[in-house]
Amino acid sequence: MPASDLPTKPDSTACIEPPSKIEGTLDNSFAEIDWQAPWLLHITQRHYLSTTIERLSRPSQQMNSLSESDSLDEQYVDASDISTPDTIANVLKTAMQQQANHLEQPLPQTKPTHNQMPQTLQFVSQNALPDGEAYEHFIGTTGNIPTRDNLHDLFNGSIWLTFPKTKAVLNYYHMLEIAKQGVSERRGRVRDTITVFDENGAVLVTADPNIGEALVDFDWQSSLVRPRDKWDDPIQPDDSAQAAVYIFGHALLEQLLYPRKPLCAHSIVIHVTQSFFTLPLAERIRFLDDKVAEYMDTLLSKDDVTPRQLAPLPILGVPHFWAENAVPDFYEDSYVFRSGRRQKNKKE
Repeated sequence: MPASDLPTKPDSTACIEPPSKIEGTLDNSFAEIDWQAPWLLHITQRHYLSTTIERLSRPSQQMNSLSESDSLDEQYVDASDISTPDTIANVLKTAMQQQANHLEQPLPQTKPTHNQMPQTLQFVSQNALPDGEAYEHFIGTTGNIPTRDNLHDLFNGSIWLTFPKTKAVLNYYHMLEIAKQGVSERRGRVRDTITVFDENGAVLVTADPNIGEALVDFDWQSSLVRPRDKWDDPIQPDDSAQAAVYIFGHALLEQLLYPRKPLCAHSIVIHVTQSFFTLPLAERIRFLDDKVAEYMDTLLSKDDVTPRQLAPLPILGVPHFWAENAVPDFYEDSYVFRSGRRQKNKKE
């Protein structure tokens, strides 16, 4: 994949105009987000999200004693008539509109089914979801994403901002399954696979096929340890890197507020040429959104799809995600880095 395959666009993490000021108050849980964590650096509009969320979750006593740097942030979020309630929905709605303006593109849309036209996506109050209507059906038929003022929905919205095409594909297959089976406690294999990836997914992108194959085979030494020098550092990207992980699952991002070694993602592998790693981060993510959407479209259309086709990945074992994994002994914990079903099957 030569870099010239992608149109040159400015970095989507930058804002080209002062965003609208969002009024409201968020609880202290939002103040716990470390927006500099390596697993959050790929989030589209991260600077705007972090600036706004930090201001809204700042204790009231601090609001009365802003430092000079805080005052600059206050200038950054210029005035508007947007008001509470539904603070997170308004934050995400503003971020999505800014991104569209920045790229000089229309807002993203749903993937249409045979009887549903594409709908323009936007974030709305959870109260907009009619009683008894399935969340995914409502998104598919209206484009409206019901959003609560909690961390789970903030991270869900951040993934809609970052991977809108992929999220639309997942919602499309939810719609197809709901049309076939209705809404019940048993989701079936397709919707189970969607849910696992949507909540807990990660994308390994690599220019070295051996790394992807080793990950799928639970060969942690060959995927995470020995080729460590091939892994990209999210904080200091390397043009010569050959592997990186980007988190897709919003529930996983929420769990990573309090990182624990046993946290495990369910991943897919996207193969690229090494030139992928020469691209700016924003270009990488736009390219990946296309590729992951294609991958999931193919996977979910298969009759035998199952969540077991998503490869387990202990997320704090990703090189450069966690300081402690710089020591090879980190990977000797057999409770976390298990031999896995595939290697067991090989032995049999």
